[in-house]
Amino acid sequence: MNKKVYELIDSYRDAFVRDLQKWIRIPSVKDEPAEGAPFGKEVRRALDCAMDDAKKMGFAVRDFDGYACDITLGDAPEAIAVLGHLDVVPAGDGWQVDPFGAVIEGDQLFGRGTSDDKGPSLCALYAMKAIKEAGIPLKKSVCMILGCDEESGWEDMAWYAAHTEMPEVGFSPDASFPLINTEKGMVHIYLHAPVAKTGLQVKKLWTGERTNVIPGESKALLEGGEELAAKVAAYAEKTGLPYTAEVTAEGVWVTAEGIPGHSAYPEGRRNAIGMMLLLLKELGAEGPFSLLADKVGMESDGASLGVAYTDDVSGSLTCNMGILHLDGDDLHCTLDMRVPITADLEKIRNTAIAALPGFVVDEAGCKAPHHVPADSELVSSLLAAYSEETGEKAEPQYTGGGTYAKCLKQGVAFGMSFPDDEDLAHQAGEYVYISKTMTAMKIFANALIRLCTE
Repeated sequence: MNKKVYELIDSYRDAFVRDLQKWIRIPSVKDEPAEGAPFGKEVRRALDCAMDDAKKMGFAVRDFDGYACDITLGDAPEAIAVLGHLDVVPAGDGWQVDPFGAVIEGDQLFGRGTSDDKGPSLCALYAMKAIKEAGIPLKKSVCMILGCDEESGWEDMAWYAAHTEMPEVGFSPDASFPLINTEKGMVHIYLHAPVAKTGLQVKKLWTGERTNVIPGESKALLEGGEELAAKVAAYAEKTGLPYTAEVTAEGVWVTAEGIPGHSAYPEGRRNAIGMMLLLLKELGAEGPFSLLADKVGMESDGASLGVAYTDDVSGSLTCNMGILHLDGDDLHCTLDMRVPITADLEKIRNTAIAALPGFVVDEAGCKAPHHVPADSELVSSLLAAYSEETGEKAEPQYTGGGTYAKCLKQGVAFGMSFPDDEDLAHQAGEYVYISKTMTAMKIFANALIRLCTE
């Protein structure tokens, strides 16, 4: 790669860290819409901050009504897209530092959004800055698109595509290196059912804020007293799972402690909702509680729902219950399934629904899988950039996660987590290594130079 680009990137370290701290300190969780802020005022503030920084770097910037922005390097008609997002999932519980404090400890910078996806987006923006300041002549322009609704309904990308031309080729720095060229399909199901009037009575239960998050804690208020609390303790001892019970004037508050994570990556995690459902059934809860315990429970492969599936291209189906809310006399829940690319999405959806009689389906949607051939020019160029900067051989991978790469005819997920990094996306304690962000910046610059000069 151009020596000047390397030198510039090395010189950016302190400025990059200050800018990333500034971005992280904006709690850009989706909220009620406001004028000019379709996803809430804090998300709007994050968008304004990013656009202001890009303008200071000398880039042309366009605001798409608060849904997204684009930042352009070069004036060639054909563009390579870089798609990132500024919204984040709620902080959740379990943090040892302020999740929006952007605390630095040694080489680590902590905060919600550091790895998903403010850190990677800012890395790519600084890579564009280095290319610009080094004066690298480009045959293709770079169009960075920063969205504001990736963690929810992707209304941002729909708005953007409806108001301008979406590039056809590019990458999203919203996953991991070396490169992901295959993204599983998705099935999302929202259901509710009336609670049973017999058996153990659940008075309060409200767990989860996002379908795509494995909840790390679930609390429920149950009708009962000391005898019920003793049963909870006995079940905790029998299963070895962390349950606690507290007897109050209202009843018994029980807590299930899981291990949070991203719904697409259940390995090593423990869904607190599944734990709670199994406990409630053990204590005598009937109706939808018992059914969900049997059909979902703590499984992450959909086996009891009848939807377990595996293929050689994209691995196994994963299933996550991210929300379980008791609202009056109705129990509401969500299922988030990441489905191998050779599976029939509609069959998976219908099978899962049929396995839950008594539940009313509020919404059930499917998102098609995405695949870019491993021998494509895009994949080859990006893997070459990664290998040149790391000295490691690289092969494309698959994921159950969904990225903006799906918005492009030829799009892949490229960085910025490295193979040995701890996966903390959507979890407490999310952080990035500052030194590794600088390496990622060089990889992104290398990749963009390859894609835009050849």
